Amino acid sequence: MYDPARVRSVGEEILDFRHKAVPAALQGLRLVDFGGLGLGRLQTPLLTLDRDALDVNARLLADWCEERGILLAPHGKTTMSPELWARQMDLGAWGITLANAAQLRVARHFGFTRLMLANSLTDPQAIRWAAEQASDGARIVSWVDSPDTVALLDLELTGDSPARDEILDVIVERGGHGGRTGARSHEEALAIARAVHASPRLRLVGVGGYEGALAHTADDAGLAAVRGYLADVVALHEALLAEGLYDADELLVTAGGSAYFDDVVEVLGPVRTSRGAGTPRVDVVIRSGAYIVHDDGFYRGISPFSRQDPDGPASFRSAMHAWVRVVSQPEPGLAILEGGKRDLPFDEGLPVPQLLSPGLGEPGIPLVGAEITAVNDQHAFLRFPESVDLKPGDVIRLGLSHPCTALDKWTVIPVLDSTRDTDAPTVVGAVRTFF
Repeated sequence: MYDPARVRSVGEEILDFRHKAVPAALQGLRLVDFGGLGLGRLQTPLLTLDRDALDVNARLLADWCEERGILLAPHGKTTMSPELWARQMDLGAWGITLANAAQLRVARHFGFTRLMLANSLTDPQAIRWAAEQASDGARIVSWVDSPDTVALLDLELTGDSPARDEILDVIVERGGHGGRTGARSHEEALAIARAVHASPRLRLVGVGGYEGALAHTADDAGLAAVRGYLADVVALHEALLAEGLYDADELLVTAGGSAYFDDVVEVLGPVRTSRGAGTPRVDVVIRSGAYIVHDDGFYRGISPFSRQDPDGPASFRSAMHAWVRVVSQPEPGLAILEGGKRDLPFDEGLPVPQLLSPGLGEPGIPLVGAEITAVNDQHAFLRFPESVDLKPGDVIRLGLSHPCTALDKWTVIPVLDSTRDTDAPTVVGAVRTFF
């Protein structure tokens, strides 16, 4: 489902000044040469990933899905890393989910052949390109949430391009009031499905959407909104079956980010069926993406595996941390750090100080009572107890929130063997991203 040789080729890239994680002394190295480097040979600010945590997280959800007969199409936009996508595929993922045409092009460049676009194709060039990819053997399943989108796809697929003989697979997206995209009512969704069914260039292969836009908490109100929406997805699927609007004998019903995938499986799971005489096979697909990296913030609090016990053995572990230096200590209890909005995620909570060490790669001590109170473009404001001895050049390890807005700021991310407790970590590799 992907080309291993193309994915391995990432490691042969020569690193230079374009990668801010690579200091001048290391420019000219290949990505594969990062293994065995001491962390202290890199420079701050720096984002790192933890190898053990990545592996634990990837296996945990893969096993959970396999036990329940659920397919996983991880949302690749979280990491935009072909190496991590390949790891997810090796653990049994059905395919990779992406959000736009540029991301699809990255996946196709590295030989990934089964892709879901969790969005509608509306750009004419993107539509024509997707048709060409289909003619080359790729499967791209995109979404539609309007009869106008169906008409646009038809228009672009009925021209003179040799690729336009291909039929594109689509699913109807059911939305919810106050949500993001998706048909807002059952009747609207049915009308879209009828338009797809009538199109000679489109094949209706499923239904789905995204529940995460309808809630941001795991309290009773948030879970009720999610489960009510998922019931609407089930109702749409059953209506399309009853009306005979599906155009395939293998169907997909999909929802599920990294916050509510347990509810998704509980509500959507019963629609799963095996293929029989006159009966299509129906698979449930979740598209969790943030889980492989996880965090010390938003997902730590809302993930189904960590709501009760964030540090339990069956919970995801944060695989990302930032390392920043103190650049100024202008007044008692205030330190200015070198990392800011262009280096660190801040949209789902500010970074959390965790460890203090005298240098990068040296053992640290817990930084208790400290807090990041604000971030500028390139700086963070650290308030700390005056009893703590901080000085310029000291290194702070930060816990972060929301991997989807962390990895996009870095093109090369060193991978460590451990970032837990006070151990001095060792670099065992690096990940290349393609945002």
